[in-house]
Amino acid sequence: MGFTKTMSGAAALALCAGAALAEPGLIIDLGGKFDKSFNESAYNGAMRWSEETGESYMETELQSEAQREQTMRRMAERGANPIVVLGFANASTLEKVAPDYPDTDFAIVDMVVEQPNVQSIVFSEHEGSYLVGMMAAMASETGTVSFVGGMDVPLIRKFACGYAQGAKAVNPDITVIENMTGTTPAAWNDPVKGGELVRAQIGQGSDVVFAAAGGTGVGVLQTAADEGIEAIGVDSNQNYLHPGTMLTSMVKRVDNAVYDAFNAAEAGTFETGIQVKDLEDDGVGVALDEYNEELVTDDMRSAVEEAKQQIISGEIEVHDYTSDDSCPV
Repeated sequence: MGFTKTMSGAAALALCAGAALAEPGLIIDLGGKFDKSFNESAYNGAMRWSEETGESYMETELQSEAQREQTMRRMAERGANPIVVLGFANASTLEKVAPDYPDTDFAIVDMVVEQPNVQSIVFSEHEGSYLVGMMAAMASETGTVSFVGGMDVPLIRKFACGYAQGAKAVNPDITVIENMTGTTPAAWNDPVKGGELVRAQIGQGSDVVFAAAGGTGVGVLQTAADEGIEAIGVDSNQNYLHPGTMLTSMVKRVDNAVYDAFNAAEAGTFETGIQVKDLEDDGVGVALDEYNEELVTDDMRSAVEEAKQQIISGEIEVHDYTSDDSCPV
């Protein structure tokens, strides 16, 4: 009897220790926690979970490419579970690290990693970008709109292509100028370069710009406000940054992805495999609030709502650049 009691106590102690160790973890990508965009949205989701549950989580902010593998392994060894890693650039590292920690669940945002202990969360950015492209074309008085991307990668071209398709659906003759900030991760955090790019686009006639560029986008939105043209934010709702010149933001609910992963793990319902967040489940969408209500016309609202329903039903098919590395417009 005493032996059984001892075993029960040890087992209970082990369970308590396990529970104490199993804090979720968040690895924030380059560009910084307060980029007012992608990373900040994820951080907000983690904080919402922490505030609601009273639980804590582990967090690491990447400072360089060289830290990716070491950071991931260190967090797994500290017992974080699940570990949410942000950004497509972590995919190759996670592909290598995940098999070494089979008892740890991972989630990656913006890329698919096919490992048995990985949840891959991807968004239909092209669908949300199509809707803001429609709004840009409806708002434009010059017949020219533009796009500033961060790092030149297929994911960002997915935004750009959706945007161009939406703009062309409204006005087949519209000109869509597209520039990327760079080809290295530094492109996510160069607001000065972002400002230079949009000034050049304004010189070519653009009067509405969509930025999908992380911290670089802050410079794009600021310059648009300074130069008196309208801008479209991304990932987080950025309308509040420059009321009066922010037409809208293409919101991507990275916060919900992180929040849901942490919640599911706590409830024991975390599932690996691919999760697609799209217009239908409000994974992506158009931000309408008090900061842009004077810029968004009733015609824009109804056109966007109609197109949203047509995309959900399949009546409108928005081409996904990443499906074949091409854009039809």
